[in-house]
Amino acid sequence: MKIYVVSGLGADYKVLERIELSDKYEIVFIDWLIPRQNEDFSKYVERMAEKIDDSEPFHLLGYSFGGIMVQEINKIKPARKVVILGSIKSDKEKSKLIRAGQITRIPKVLPLHFFNDKAANIYSVVRKFFDPKNPRVMQYFRVRDPYYLKWSVEKISDWKFEEDPNVIQILGDRDIVFPIKNSKPNYIIKGGTHLFPATKYKEVSKILKEVFD
Repeated sequence: MKIYVVSGLGADYKVLERIELSDKYEIVFIDWLIPRQNEDFSKYVERMAEKIDDSEPFHLLGYSFGGIMVQEINKIKPARKVVILGSIKSDKEKSKLIRAGQITRIPKVLPLHFFNDKAANIYSVVRKFFDPKNPRVMQYFRVRDPYYLKWSVEKISDWKFEEDPNVIQILGDRDIVFPIKNSKPNYIIKGGTHLFPATKYKEVSKILKEVFD
């Protein structure tokens, strides 16, 4: 059986590359697409879902923004199991900062150059939220197209979703992107920042083997 995996905002498979799963599963990473100009979120989800073969059973695994994405994909191509790492199950679990972005519409008015990978501000924001003490944090932040980043931040701020009780949620207790106090996760990674799939991969691997097997 395949497990389709979507990584976090601006991140590729490297965040999740040290996680080990049973050999009976085929891991298929779905790379982020660059959004078309003014593309509707539902249309973007449909394009991401095109890579999934739903003629046979499969699982979905998403990290951070990828957790939001796999839940949206699950609505149009239902999976056997949906597991999210460092992500939220509904818009009710958003942090105060993300809610502020939704209310003030700041992400929409920020200029595109704010998201340029040469700008110091994007580096400082990423380091602060993902893991301020990890000097290697930027190696995971690989998809740096400014339009994709701005579009993604807008979609996270605007995201509305009713919780699906079947979604399995794994959170780090030191995650400040999606604070654990806003959620009731199925599993908690002790000492886990938002980068816990990379820094606490042994614990994550053990949980995922338990969940999928």
